[in-house]
Amino acid sequence: MTLSDKELEIVKILEKDARTPMEVLAKMVELPVEETERLVKKLEEAKVIVQYTALVDWRKADGHEGVTAMIDVKVTPKRGVGFDEVAERIYRFPEVKSVYLMSGAYDLSVVIEGRSMAEVAHFVSEKLSTLDSVISTTTHFILKKYKHDGIVFEQGDQDRRIVVSP
Repeated sequence: MTLSDKELEIVKILEKDARTPMEVLAKMVELPVEETERLVKKLEEAKVIVQYTALVDWRKADGHEGVTAMIDVKVTPKRGVGFDEVAERIYRFPEVKSVYLMSGAYDLSVVIEGRSMAEVAHFVSEKLSTLDSVISTTTHFILKKYKHDGIVFEQGDQDRRIVVSP
């Protein structure tokens, strides 16, 4: 689907802040509210806008921190379907948050979330590595999130002014 300039502008605004009120969005793209609503509905129906989500800093919710791991996976592609079939089998697991086809030493990058490192280890050893096409895995645990999807976590309220002294 080729997007018009206005549609592209709408998508970029909503990608930054999906809670932008329709009236504000219409003013930003210089269109009537009804036309803006029509374009947003068209983008949703075409699955250009797939879903509206909230970005949560789970470290600030006591008892819900969890563990996030990025797993590099080397697989044997299957004739006729390539990597798609194994990627689909992997993304169907509820622990899996993202799956990407990658260039480089590994074929797939899988992001999973669990309540503990032991839960992630269980997923890798009992579910992921037992799949027929999986040759090897390398697991990386995320220790701290600084920036995600363009949003900076913990910028702090430090005074960044230059100190002037006599």
